Amino acid sequence: MAADKAPNPARRLEVCVDDPAGLDAALRGGADRIELCSALALGGLTPSLGFMQMAGALALPVYAMIRPRAGDFYFSPAEADLMEREIAAAREAGLAGVVLGAGLPDGRLDIRLLERLLRAADGLGTTLHRAFDLAGPDFDAALDHAIGLGFERVLTSGGARTAPDGLPVLARLMERAEGRITVMPGSGITAATLPGLIASLPITEVHASCSKPLPVRSPAAERLGFASPTERRTDEGAVRALKALLAG
Repeated sequence: MAADKAPNPARRLEVCVDDPAGLDAALRGGADRIELCSALALGGLTPSLGFMQMAGALALPVYAMIRPRAGDFYFSPAEADLMEREIAAAREAGLAGVVLGAGLPDGRLDIRLLERLLRAADGLGTTLHRAFDLAGPDFDAALDHAIGLGFERVLTSGGARTAPDGLPVLARLMERAEGRITVMPGSGITAATLPGLIASLPITEVHASCSKPLPVRSPAAERLGFASPTERRTDEGAVRALKALLAG
């Protein structure tokens, strides 16, 4: 009889959260690292100082999203100044790292601004976020830039809407990385899609929201525009399901 397959503790799960309830659910579910945000419905923006301070007391690594507004990643000088202040706030809150990115109007990485932001983040862990996905079709060059800049990892869907759709590009990037940087798939990763990625890629880390829709709690708040009918929140069971698959 074949021996039981040993669990794979090397695969890690990063969960993005944007409120205290979601943070608590991610912790209970066994997340290995937290990406701390506000406004996940907009792709994630910089969390509040209070939320950073709350998360700074946790034992597991917490990285703050550094993104001052929704939309593209071509930032004005004033926005760049704000991002430096947000990095300083993450440091002062005791967080382990930051998640950031910046691009030019044509989608290529803004190397000059990234160098500036990484100087501000010196000593913190750093993830290049999905601004990377706008750098196509020359993702190889973008990955080389990320390595040269000194990022720990790049969060990417392979330039597609979801990571499963970007699987061929993800495979090429992981091969090109050769251990110099972690390529962390993100977007559209659920218990239904993760097994296919694990079977096709040498995954060491994945990123997911592990979220489920919330019921409407206040019809009046929704009617007046204070709440969204598509509100979602991190679900403890979804976190546990991904953890189990990664350990398999």
